[in-house]
Amino acid sequence: MNLKSLLLGAAASLALAPTAYAERGADGQLNIIYWQAPSTMNPFLSGGTKEVEAASMVIEPLIRFDEQGEMVPMLVSEIPTVANGGVSADLKTITYKLSDGIKWSDGSAFTASDVVFTWEYCTHPEGGCAQSSYFDGVSNVEATDPLTVKVTFAEAKPFPYTAFVGSESPIIQKAQFENCMGAKAPECTDANFNPIGTGPYVVDEFKPNDVISLSANANYRDASKPAFGSVKFKGGGDAAAAARAVLETGEFDYAWNLQLAPEILDKMEMGGKGVVVVAFGTSVERLHLNQSNASADLGPDMRSVYADGKNPHPFLTDPKVGKALSMAIDRQLLVDVGYGKAGKATCNVLPAPAAYASTANDSCLNQDIEGAKKLLDEAGWKVGAGGIREKDGVKLSVLFQTSTNAVRQDSQALIKQWWGELGVETELRNINASVFFGGDPSSPDTFQKFYADIEMYTNNFSGVDPEAYMANWRCSEIPGPDKQWQGSNMQRFCNPAYDALVTEMSKTAELSKRGDLAKAMNDMIMASYSIVPLVHRGGQSAHAKTLGGVKMTDWDSELWNIADWYRIK
Repeated sequence: MNLKSLLLGAAASLALAPTAYAERGADGQLNIIYWQAPSTMNPFLSGGTKEVEAASMVIEPLIRFDEQGEMVPMLVSEIPTVANGGVSADLKTITYKLSDGIKWSDGSAFTASDVVFTWEYCTHPEGGCAQSSYFDGVSNVEATDPLTVKVTFAEAKPFPYTAFVGSESPIIQKAQFENCMGAKAPECTDANFNPIGTGPYVVDEFKPNDVISLSANANYRDASKPAFGSVKFKGGGDAAAAARAVLETGEFDYAWNLQLAPEILDKMEMGGKGVVVVAFGTSVERLHLNQSNASADLGPDMRSVYADGKNPHPFLTDPKVGKALSMAIDRQLLVDVGYGKAGKATCNVLPAPAAYASTANDSCLNQDIEGAKKLLDEAGWKVGAGGIREKDGVKLSVLFQTSTNAVRQDSQALIKQWWGELGVETELRNINASVFFGGDPSSPDTFQKFYADIEMYTNNFSGVDPEAYMANWRCSEIPGPDKQWQGSNMQRFCNPAYDALVTEMSKTAELSKRGDLAKAMNDMIMASYSIVPLVHRGGQSAHAKTLGGVKMTDWDSELWNIADWYRIK
C-alpha cells in the first residue's frame, strides 16, 4: 500500500499490476545466478540474504514491500489500518484477513493456523530462529477463524507491520514443519531444503551451496503465472563472473549483488546482452565526527569517552567546523569515482522512504570550498604555520579512519585533498574490516571505540519504518567502557531535545506525524554536523535485455515479484 495512503489512514486492497501471459510456463527456463550460494531454503535458519532471496520464490509473507518501499498485499485481502478496523484504536492488535482460496503447492488449503504455527516455530525458546526480531513485542497470535489472524502486542505498536511482513518473515506450512520445532529444526533436512509454499515456484532439487532447480507451482493462485516453467538458480563464483554471465555471455538472465567498480560494469554492459539495475533503500555512506576527545594522552579510561559531555572534542563539537568540512566535499565526484549508478549524493542520514526524507539540508549537494574557508575565518580559525589553521593553540588536525576498501580509500584521498585546501591537516588510517566492524571490546581499532576524530562507513535499517533506526542516536546509545563499548551512537551525539522526539515517535500512531518527527530528528543531527552524509548507496544487479517485469527493490527480496517476470520476444 502506498505510504501516503497509510499516512491518511486510507484503506485499500491492492494487487500487483496484471501481466497477460498466453499460459503458465510458456516462456521456458529462467536462469538466475547468485555468486553467494544458498545453504538452505528455510530463512528462519539463516540470516543470510542469499537464503532469504532464494526462499522468496517459494514461501511468502502476508505483505511484501515493492520497489518504492510501499506495502503490497500478497496473501491478505487488504492491509489492516486503524481506519478499516484492522488495527485496534489502542494500537495493541492487528488483524489480518487472509485471501480466500489460496493453496499450498501440495494442494492443501492455506489457513490462519499456518500463520499461528509460524509464530510458534520462530519464537520457540530452543529454536534459535534467525528472524525472531520480527516478532519482538508480540505477545500472542491467534486464529479467530480459518481466514483471520489476530496479532496482539504487549504494548501499543504504532507501526505494527513487522511479523509476517517482508521476505524475512514468511509463512511456513504447519503440516510440513510441525515436527520440526525447537532444537529439531535443523534436523528436518527435507523440509528445510524443499519447503511447501504458496509462491510461484516449487523446489524440484536443492543442492546446498550449488544449484537449485525449481518448476512452476501448479497450484499458484494466478492461473496464468508464472510465465517461466522452470528456474535454474546457480550459486557460487564471484561478482565479476556473475556479471559477465548476464552482461557479456548471456548465459544467465539475472545476476545479484554486483559489487564491482563502475568502470568495470560499464564496460561489461557494452556487451549488449543485459542491463545493470539499481535499487535504493536506506544505506548511507557517512562521516561520523567524534563529539568526545579522542586524544591518546587521555588514556583508556577517558579516550573517546563521552562522560556526560565533560570530555568534549577540542573543535568538532562546533557545528561551524563540521559545516565547513561538509561544504568542502564534492559528493557527486565521490559517487562518480566509487559508486556509479549505485550511488546518489545525499545530505541526509535518513534518505528514504520518500515520506521520511527531508529536503532541508540539500545545500550540501553543492561543493563550496571558498564558503567553507570564510566560515572557518569567521569562527576564528586562522591559517598558521604550514598552512594549517589553528585557534587558541589548537591545530585543525584530524585522524580520519575507515575500513580497508578500495572505494573508501579513494574517498579518503579526495576528502583529504579538499580539507587540505581549507587548511585542515588530515591523517588517514584504514583498518581491516573484520577488525573495524568486529566489536571486540579489547581492540583499539573498532568503529565503536572510535579512537579517531572522524570515521567513515555505511549503515542502514531493515523495513520501511525508521523509529528504531533514529533511536540509535539517543544519549543512552553512546558506547563506552561501562558498556563494553557497545552502542549505536558512534559519534557521541547527545541532545535531550532529540531524546524527547524519539520518545514522542514511539507513542505516535499517525504516520504523517511519524514522518514529521523522523524528518525533525534527521535535521537535528544534520544541524549538529556530528554526522556528515556522503552517498546514498543502492543495491546493484543485472538482468538480460530479454527479461521483462523486473522491479528491483532494496526493501524486500529482489525476487519479490518473480511471478510477473516474463520473456520479451
